[in-house]
Amino acid sequence: MIDANLNRSSEGLRVLEDVARFLLNDAELSRRLRTLRHDLARQTESLSVGLLSQRDSEHDVGRLHPKDKEPNTEVTSLQGLLDLVTANAKRVEESLRVIEELAKLPEMNSMLNSASFEQTRFALYTLERDLISRISRRHKVKRIAGLYVILDRQLLAGRDALEIASQIIEGGARVIQLRDKQSKKGELLLVAQKLKELCGQAGILFVMNDYLDLALAADADGLHIGQEDLPLPVVRRQLPIDKIVGCSVTTPVQATKAQNEGADYIAVGSMFPTTTKKEAIVAGVDMLKELKRVVSVPLVAIGGINQNNVGEVVTAGADAVAVISAVMGEKDVKAAVHTLVAKIDSVKEKC
Repeated sequence: MIDANLNRSSEGLRVLEDVARFLLNDAELSRRLRTLRHDLARQTESLSVGLLSQRDSEHDVGRLHPKDKEPNTEVTSLQGLLDLVTANAKRVEESLRVIEELAKLPEMNSMLNSASFEQTRFALYTLERDLISRISRRHKVKRIAGLYVILDRQLLAGRDALEIASQIIEGGARVIQLRDKQSKKGELLLVAQKLKELCGQAGILFVMNDYLDLALAADADGLHIGQEDLPLPVVRRQLPIDKIVGCSVTTPVQATKAQNEGADYIAVGSMFPTTTKKEAIVAGVDMLKELKRVVSVPLVAIGGINQNNVGEVVTAGADAVAVISAVMGEKDVKAAVHTLVAKIDSVKEKC
């Protein structure tokens, strides 16, 4: 029993580790799963020879030979990556529980520590949640590309937010972020809910800036935070696991920390001097190039980007380009968005 359940545990952990490594490209999750697998091997290392000596898989009554299987027996199928992770996590958790209980027997407790297997099982519960969380957000993260427009209500100049958003969508933007530092939250929530509906109908992402409570209330696709907002781990815990979180950074240290704490994308800037945020630190295009080497999540370039320099940041490796005044400051918003999108697409084709 111990041998069979150790094999199930090790095999299941390897599947989960490879999903994190090869499909999610998540170094931190891969490391945590690898550590768990190695710890499990160390806990039972002294039993390895004895377990192999008792193995008799050919005569295992639970193993059906092909000739014994009914022709119409249904084979359990996996519908996708979520099913794969869930099935293997449950396999490991159940196997660990079997070993944990066996380790309590008088003849086994001198060789196996039941509490250690319990600790490993609870660690896997957390890892399973983190893996499912990453996978459930995967399709949204892939959409962090192209033009990312920040709809700053303070720059509307009397124009209707929904009408401007419609023009942004028609122009070809992939993401709209709502930002408003001045309005009361009750008023802002109504705008956020309407924008969420509009973006949902158009098939683009709607992200709320700063306000976790409004992101939750409006059912936004995600939340964007800065270095002085709520800590990212707190935001990650409060948001549903299928919601994305973006984080603004100016240094490699901040970028690495944000990625390790669960950021789905990172906004780096300011690329150039900007009138929208006069106090912004100009990180420059070189910083974008450096971050491209140290993080694996999508990078969104922001700050002072316009039609004249957008090609420079795309060439430097930006996955998406965030703009405010380059769109909000134009009379024909749709045309401004369309021009930027065309320039981004043109440069990406050449890269």
